[in-house]
Amino acid sequence: MGITERKIREKEQRKTGIIDAAERLFFSRQYDDVSMDEIANEVELNKATLYLYFKNKEALFAAIVLRGIQILKEKYTECMEKQVPGVVKVALLGQAYYRFSQEFPDYLRLIKFYGTERFSKENPCTAEIGKGYGTCRMILRDAVQEGIDDGTIRPDLDPWLVSMYLMISFMGILSMEDKWKRVIEAEGFSYEQFSREFFRFIAPALSTGETPHIFSDDFIFCW
Repeated sequence: MGITERKIREKEQRKTGIIDAAERLFFSRQYDDVSMDEIANEVELNKATLYLYFKNKEALFAAIVLRGIQILKEKYTECMEKQVPGVVKVALLGQAYYRFSQEFPDYLRLIKFYGTERFSKENPCTAEIGKGYGTCRMILRDAVQEGIDDGTIRPDLDPWLVSMYLMISFMGILSMEDKWKRVIEAEGFSYEQFSREFFRFIAPALSTGETPHIFSDDFIFCW
């Protein structure tokens, strides 16, 4: 390996180390409770060096959010590779989002927070984050289109609109504030039950009725 290649590798390793250190802090605290000084100390660099890699705290936070988006995209891609009807893929994508929320709750929390007006649109990662999340939605749109093509999803539905309805629903349900969870629990339902029942509620609006077994308790409500 030449000197140039080695320097590039070392730079990428250091950048990864900075993101790893910042991730640990942002996962354990709120955004405003983490400073660039603390991140620099965590990774054992001076703050001036830190700024050579990231313009500000927002840019570093965005790099972590992008990691979460990429994990979700990988889960979605795996669902689309399965040889099942389109309506099943839609259900599997919903399950994938739920599993993502359970396995990576901190990433989901950061993704939700990054979507607030708090952050500028000039961040270099913003476009990449938008593209990544857009790719997830397009995967969902393609699953809906497959369902329409194979006769398991109603042909009068627009795939793009359905993908928007579902993605917004997924994010809303899985990022629900504690106050709403308490409302649900006060009525005798668990949050897990509320989440499970989503597809029982939405299935009749999507399905042609040709594959009712797809939405049986054994299949889709195993979240």
